[in-house]
Amino acid sequence: MSIIGRRGIHFLRKLSAENVPSDLIEKGQSRLIDASLTLIRESAKLRGELVRALGGSVASTSLLGVPLGHNSSFLQGPAFAPPRIREAIWCGSTNSTTEEGKELRDPRVLTDVGDIPIQEIRDCGVEDDRLMNVISESVKLVMEQDPLRPLVLGGDHSISYPVVRAVSEKLGGPVDILHLDAHPDIYDAFEGNVYSHASSFARIMEGGYARRLLQVNSCL
Repeated sequence: MSIIGRRGIHFLRKLSAENVPSDLIEKGQSRLIDASLTLIRESAKLRGELVRALGGSVASTSLLGVPLGHNSSFLQGPAFAPPRIREAIWCGSTNSTTEEGKELRDPRVLTDVGDIPIQEIRDCGVEDDRLMNVISESVKLVMEQDPLRPLVLGGDHSISYPVVRAVSEKLGGPVDILHLDAHPDIYDAFEGNVYSHASSFARIMEGGYARRLLQVNSCL
């Protein structure tokens, strides 16, 4: 486990060693989770209101960052990807006008609700069961603000599970998935981790969130 991955665990052990009551820790974790969801909810609401006020948009792509990397069995770099992706999108040398003539700087085309504060949540000892729920709920909050459509920036592949689960539950049934990857990510558990980046599609299929799954796997 990486240094980043151990921070939350060490913080929780420190609290336990100081004999902080477990119910107090639980309340603190819940408050942080509620605050994190409120941040995404209000950000999505604000963007949704803006797009609706401008009018003329059937769907507006909305960036949602999930800077999570601790479920990677190798490098932890994916956790730092969301801001780098945004940097590339808004780089001064980038042409923000698409081939169809749409302007990416137009919020009716592309908006941004920010990042889920993954590391801050983990620093308080929140484990992956609850963390996956936070990711799912965040995706749903963006989907609730019509016409926003979430485009999720990862993050290692473990986030595929809570994202697909959110979309499936919000739409009321399993979805069709085209999965482009070098690996199928269907280990039941990799290195003892059921939320490993190598197990995301095992969880998706296990939960019945895919109606049809087409995987195109190639390793260059």
